Amino acid sequence: MSANKKFTNDLSKETSPYLLQHAHNPVQWKPWSNTLFATATAADKPILLSIGYAACHWCHVMERESFEDEAVADYMNTHFINIKVDREERPDIDHIYMDALQAMTGSGGWPLNIFLLPNGQPFYGGTYFPPNAMQNRASWMDVLKGVHAAFDSNREKLVEQATHLTAHLLQSNIKAQQSQASEVIATTEEFQMIAQRILQNADTQWGGFGAAPKFPQTFSIQVLFRNYFQNKDQASIVHAIRSIDKMIQGGIYDHVGGGFSRYSVDAMWQAPHFEKMLYDNALILGTLAEAYQITKKPIYQDVIHATFTFLQRELFNGTGGYYAALDADSEGVEGKFYTWSYDELKAIITPEIFDAFIAYYQVTPNGNWEHTNILWTQNELEKEWESAWQNELKKLFDARAVRVRPALDHKVILGWNAMLIVGFCKMNAATGNHLYKKAAIECMDWLESNLYHADENYFYHSIANGIPKAQAFLDDYANLIQAYIQLQEMTGDTSYLFKAKKWMDYVLIHFIDDDGLYFYYTASYQKDVIIRKKESYDRAQPSGNALICSSLYYLGQVFDLTEWRNQAEKMIHSIRPSLLQYPSSFGFWAQSFYQISTGMIELVGVGPTVYESLPTLNAAFVPNSIRLMSQVQEDSIPLLKGKQGIDNQYFICKNNSCSAPMTNVELILANI
Repeated sequence: MSANKKFTNDLSKETSPYLLQHAHNPVQWKPWSNTLFATATAADKPILLSIGYAACHWCHVMERESFEDEAVADYMNTHFINIKVDREERPDIDHIYMDALQAMTGSGGWPLNIFLLPNGQPFYGGTYFPPNAMQNRASWMDVLKGVHAAFDSNREKLVEQATHLTAHLLQSNIKAQQSQASEVIATTEEFQMIAQRILQNADTQWGGFGAAPKFPQTFSIQVLFRNYFQNKDQASIVHAIRSIDKMIQGGIYDHVGGGFSRYSVDAMWQAPHFEKMLYDNALILGTLAEAYQITKKPIYQDVIHATFTFLQRELFNGTGGYYAALDADSEGVEGKFYTWSYDELKAIITPEIFDAFIAYYQVTPNGNWEHTNILWTQNELEKEWESAWQNELKKLFDARAVRVRPALDHKVILGWNAMLIVGFCKMNAATGNHLYKKAAIECMDWLESNLYHADENYFYHSIANGIPKAQAFLDDYANLIQAYIQLQEMTGDTSYLFKAKKWMDYVLIHFIDDDGLYFYYTASYQKDVIIRKKESYDRAQPSGNALICSSLYYLGQVFDLTEWRNQAEKMIHSIRPSLLQYPSSFGFWAQSFYQISTGMIELVGVGPTVYESLPTLNAAFVPNSIRLMSQVQEDSIPLLKGKQGIDNQYFICKNNSCSAPMTNVELILANI
């Protein structure tokens, strides 16, 4: 990240921390714009599109090695239109060109450096390129010279490649499929098969799935929870809990300050990639909350609260919203803020406890990772919450606080914050802690006040330095709708349901595809991308289509909208062959599959003090339920229509039929 102000380019006018990191490169970077393709066409130059994000380690490395080199920059400025994009500010652009790179090379990652024709069609690309050729990887200057020569002397071949590649990207969009069993949408037996196939990839020693690098895969863990709940499958719950326990014992969890890093570079969860992303913590918190609902293990409650405290301390903007990420690096070294030398620890830890401490955290004089030490353990984590142990960790926290901190990406992203609201609601449901409820409500209020454009009736995708950027994408609205649903379940305030319905109507108008089944990532009114992507895979985050499917089914039940339920069922019917074959790539879809296979149970309460029973009701893990409470008769919601009582009354409803009224919420839970 350049501190040299000798050069200033057009990125200096931007608000994204990532773009501002490159504002003083000698490369004449420009931000993405509506006029980009016209400018490149007029100049008759290829576009070099470089995509990354503020917490990206290898993005920083390539900047230092190449983009700050004046000779390299001069060549780039002479022969290319150089564009920098923050993938978190414009995920739509990143998705298109990352898919293009994966189609070309079979792999991807960041930084993404891809070359485009003046019309935006991609023809060549890669990720990190070193300043000098090494290990079968061309140098960055060799790549630049090769692309320039090909553009000058072999343009027709590049145009042919780019045309075919763009057509491939369109063809790769999710399409309606005809499921083999035309009459069957989903069955509980198939759901058990999905869970069993997920378990085929289980690491039975270290938890999680597959080999290194290892990601949390929270959706797969949640599938196992649901299979245990539905089918009492012991293998599912054993591996789900093993996975969570190994993660919170590992270095991917910050034992000193709370919070989770993005993934582990090894199979044991020891060495994380140290960047901390808001969305990862949101998803892990929701999964930990479910684990606590099922097991009531106090350690999960402790880790939940430690991570909540981390979010409040380091990613909270002070007024309701949460920032995007913390960098992996500090002082140019990955993980430096989080790791310890043996001598540092010996100087801080109480001598009487030192030997036990270093044994517990796998510390060695020579270091357990790259000549330094990551705190991690293979022991039960309850030890960590003893008062003596907490005192030692507090001393480490205080010592760490004076170090140079990792950089903060201070964008507030709509979808990620909505995902966090869902996590907060689940945390409140599981633990009853009112701090989580307060944080969820305040976060939604902040999003509505700062990212909603009331005059034009749309949300923005993100905001930094008070300036919102880009209209919201499918994932933003999909997560927002889920957040409104969870807020209603947590608070009993049915106004959240009407907001969820409003924005589902909006999505159906502006994002639906030509077949009327799936949804585009970008809205119909957005015109600055070469294609409109439709995505199905659940990757690090759930796909927008999977989220929308879940919400369509839920809201269709609540508001008795047959067409919404039918659409959700058609989406599941269409995705079913892929889901059954590759369940790990469709983990959130599998949760909707589960709800449709079992049918939704509606837990309904009406009465003057019915909200007081919400903590008891929500503490139970009933993943195929709709929880609806109202203090007054609410005829605009079919499930509440005609239901009113002087005293509290509770009902279990399913398949358009309700039980006789019950007198307390405990009876509901006993009769599910």
